Amino acid sequence: MTALVTAPSFWHASLPTPVVSRPALPGPRDADVAIVGAGYTGLWTAYYLKKADPSLRIVVLEAQYAGFGASGRNGGWCSALFPSSLAKVAKVAGSKQAAVDLQRALNGAVDEVGAVAAAEGIDCHFSKSGTVVLARSEVQLERAREEIAEFREYGFGEEDHRLLTAEEARAEVHATEVLGATYTPHCAAIQPALLARGLADVVERMGVEIYEQTPVTSIWHGEARTPYGSVTAETVVRATEGYTTTVGGFKRDLIPVYSLMLATEPLPEETWAQIGLSKRQTFSDGRHLIIYGQRTADGRLAFGGRGAPYHFGSSIKPEYDREPRVQAELKQVLTELFPVLGDVKVTHTWGGALGVPRDWFASVGLDRAARLAWAGGYVGDGVGATNLAGRTLADLIRGQRTELTALPWVGHRSPKWEIEPLRWIGANLGLRVMDSADAEEARTGRPSRRARVFGRFLGA
Repeated sequence: MTALVTAPSFWHASLPTPVVSRPALPGPRDADVAIVGAGYTGLWTAYYLKKADPSLRIVVLEAQYAGFGASGRNGGWCSALFPSSLAKVAKVAGSKQAAVDLQRALNGAVDEVGAVAAAEGIDCHFSKSGTVVLARSEVQLERAREEIAEFREYGFGEEDHRLLTAEEARAEVHATEVLGATYTPHCAAIQPALLARGLADVVERMGVEIYEQTPVTSIWHGEARTPYGSVTAETVVRATEGYTTTVGGFKRDLIPVYSLMLATEPLPEETWAQIGLSKRQTFSDGRHLIIYGQRTADGRLAFGGRGAPYHFGSSIKPEYDREPRVQAELKQVLTELFPVLGDVKVTHTWGGALGVPRDWFASVGLDRAARLAWAGGYVGDGVGATNLAGRTLADLIRGQRTELTALPWVGHRSPKWEIEPLRWIGANLGLRVMDSADAEEARTGRPSRRARVFGRFLGA
């Protein structure tokens, strides 16, 4: 039975046609590969497996519908970002070159997403114009200089990352109090729900079976268990990201942390002339409590940020998608950046859960003895990274040793999160620390000591 569903975000609401969910699993199934989760990770894995070996029997199981979670609700940054720094990756891998290899693979993933979207006829509004991260205080400017210095230390030149002067930064983004910025070309603005829904249609045409409205309750030794029967496979792929805690046995692997967004009404060109973003660059600034924005293809400003609380017991509920206080604060920040938006109407607010590992280090892996593969922990930087993860999982599952399977996130095991109430205390303390760190820097004009100390708690 199919069902018309309510749009949980602006991206879903602006799809050409409303989402109609696919039928649930009709009963037990055997497969070569069972994939739990029809977000980007699961769909890219199915795509590259099927491209490499069309004979593979692949079943995708999804609790709601393809693109329901973070894949359909995110900020629309197809970036080369990784949640851990180059220095941390090098430390974990024991090699600077390994960190460089991972970063270059992520850079390439941005172009790969665009190439596949074009080849498969997925019009996801892909526009690769890079990311501008504004420095709006001397402290933020110094962090920007340090970031670029680190990239230089690892061999990345101006073609990959560069420091912009105040004048150059303001030419890209006409925000207030701009002292400079960093710029990287390795990011594209997209309409994320269009990409997720388009990928689902593509893999289904390739012969992949997708069953929606089918929650997986547990995974055990090649068996994905659902209320409608089990799918037994040589390999089960856990591609559940922010919803990992809903699958039995994985309660402390990742925690769901909410990121919230808003979208304005379409803006006239005279307003855009006062904002910038003429090439649909994505943008942020150097504060600790993350913000992010893009100019949509239909001329809105989609803007989001962290600030929502972590909910006790890793709880996920639809009512958490909207936190009026946080979304009002986001509108205030947006108006501080661009005063011309003070009276502009916000037409949509939404949010969603992203997956955070204990050490903020995304990973890809395969335990052949347990017949389990996984990828995730992107901490909100997954649109590009999921593509790389999908290609890597396809190689791992098929037993191929490639440049991708040698990357340092392959086989990484993050520590488990603490039991409650410790993780509730720690996660929400971290939120308050980062929020207060920005206020501290604004007050003192010096880097926040509390942010540096808490960074060590995260393993930075």
